[in-house]
Amino acid sequence: MAVECADLAGLRERFLERLDVVGNVTVVARELGVNPNTAFGWARKAGLSSQRRRHPGREKYERLRAAGVARRVAARQVGVNERTAKDWDWGVKKSRNGRIYADGRRVDYAAGTVTMCGVTTAPVGLSALEKQLHPRFLTLAEREKIRDLRAAGKSLRAIGRALGRPASTVKREIDANSGSEGYQPYAAYRAAAARRPRPKERKLLREGRLRRFVQDGLRSRWSPEQICHALRKECPDDESMRVSVETVYQALYFQARGGLKREVQAAIRSGRTRRKPRRDPERRMPRFIDPMVMISDRPAAVEDRAVPGHWEGDLIIGAGGRSAIATLVERATRYTMLVHLPGGAHDAETVRDGLVTTVQTLPAHLRGSLTWDQGSEMARHKQFSVATGMPVYFCDPASPWQRGSNENTNGLLRQYFPKGTDLSAHSPEDLEHVAQELNGRPRKTLGWDTPAERLRDLLTT
Repeated sequence: MAVECADLAGLRERFLERLDVVGNVTVVARELGVNPNTAFGWARKAGLSSQRRRHPGREKYERLRAAGVARRVAARQVGVNERTAKDWDWGVKKSRNGRIYADGRRVDYAAGTVTMCGVTTAPVGLSALEKQLHPRFLTLAEREKIRDLRAAGKSLRAIGRALGRPASTVKREIDANSGSEGYQPYAAYRAAAARRPRPKERKLLREGRLRRFVQDGLRSRWSPEQICHALRKECPDDESMRVSVETVYQALYFQARGGLKREVQAAIRSGRTRRKPRRDPERRMPRFIDPMVMISDRPAAVEDRAVPGHWEGDLIIGAGGRSAIATLVERATRYTMLVHLPGGAHDAETVRDGLVTTVQTLPAHLRGSLTWDQGSEMARHKQFSVATGMPVYFCDPASPWQRGSNENTNGLLRQYFPKGTDLSAHSPEDLEHVAQELNGRPRKTLGWDTPAERLRDLLTT
């Protein structure tokens, strides 16, 4: 029995020594094989508390954010939820039933309360009080300072200087939120949160000249933007005849119900009766697993076409999107190569294999780089680069002019491969014949040389 007590005492000593280093009771208990309840009892008797274990990816996340990586991308790389990443950015700590904010606010979701500086309030709405506000709005801490400085007898200007705010802001705040007991910062903060939404009737739901003008414009198939500018021109001195483009769109989509649906559909050129959500660019999912190198990072030597060996690529698509041909155009010589895709398939693996086979027929000094759009067929771009030694640069979304030579060539190729036809019917020999014809055409941009002549000069010098 004495031996067992000695062993237990030794284990306890090792536990306390290890807890000083690690700081987390649960982690140390697991390492030493101690019951968690026993471990917490030892820590409590020793006057030690358990610290929350730091997430193993936190340091990597902070390095990524310091390097300018978007929150969503950094969170995905370290394997945490975006809400957790936002808490890290804002200095928010999680408690058992809520969150503790950097400004000292403690939000208890179970009790539905907010505690600040020891005072607990039942808010108008937790979401309203937790919302991150624009710096132009007064914070709870500033309202508390107004109360304290006012109690000390400071003037409005002195309070404004202490807050870094105009004295008029301080006066409006006190006038709007003072009652029989004087200025109360917590009541003022709740009242401000309640006033913030300012609900009011939609402008175009009211009958009148403005509504009729907008309706007439829509019947004439004018766009909301055209209507808004016409209002300024027709009624330059009447401020009541003003409406924003967004207000017109909101009124249209708000009414797109039941029998009005067809009328709204006719008024909107897209024909949609529901808005198409647009993502914030920073919140968009990456296009590919392997990160893209954008065209803005492409060397300047590629841009001015001074160095040969840099190519632009794309697909021309057949009827119903069921077949395709890959096209490659050299930027300096406009030399064209057509890549046969077996069966017309244009998935990422087929396109990768076709491009690798075609590019490997070129000498090393003509394998400079490849510029492509962000089509899903280039999802295996990293594997293509490893196989050929050619980096791939991606154009910005909806920017075909960034590969102008390739777009122009694809237009010429439609003379041979009309839209709406099955491109899988063409054999590799057919594609080679078309490429030879195209490369044999004199080009004004080449001083009436042909692409084939320019490429021959590169290969023989």
